[in-house]
Amino acid sequence: MYTPKHFEETRPEVMHALIGAHPLATLVTLTADGLAANHIPLQHRAGPTANGTLIGHVARSNPMLENLALDVDVLAIFHGPQAYVSPSWYPTKAEHGKVVPTWNYAVVHAHGRLIVHDDPAWVRAHLTSLTEQMESGFAQPWGLQDAPADFIDKLVGAVVGIEIEVTRLEGKWKASQNQPAPNRQGVIDGLLGRDTPSGCPMAALMKATA
Repeated sequence: MYTPKHFEETRPEVMHALIGAHPLATLVTLTADGLAANHIPLQHRAGPTANGTLIGHVARSNPMLENLALDVDVLAIFHGPQAYVSPSWYPTKAEHGKVVPTWNYAVVHAHGRLIVHDDPAWVRAHLTSLTEQMESGFAQPWGLQDAPADFIDKLVGAVVGIEIEVTRLEGKWKASQNQPAPNRQGVIDGLLGRDTPSGCPMAALMKATA
């Protein structure tokens, strides 16, 4: 990933936080047929290394598993806040007009080797953990025990667990750090003024990145 120094994010805890907040990853793998991309929620877990591990599951019928090259790294891409930036928000537009549109975003690339867990007990424990994480904000959280046991057993058998031992993390926080303070504030004000689903989270990230 091309990452100019002023956009580089190297703090593991910040990248881990983005993964936790935006767990749906684009998982890119190398297969006998070339590159494959699947969209899979992945949980981050601490250890055994500083970068931790990512765990998830895929359908047993997913062809990704049939031709997977296990001797090369996979890449999991996590997308955080993103938004279009209009040059009309820059105060310097009125001064010299030398401004152009851009796009702000935050992403994490996680590299590592993929391990397949074809083990019902492992899969069930993972599904329980994932469900508890995603349901934690609900007044009445749903759990696997709320569905018929034979129904859950059938679904557990239809998926395979995956684990990625993360060897390298790359973070890119493109949040107008290359702009002077008035332009950065102009972008924040512009994003908040539009009050769009993508604009407000990016404005908050820009404030945190300042």
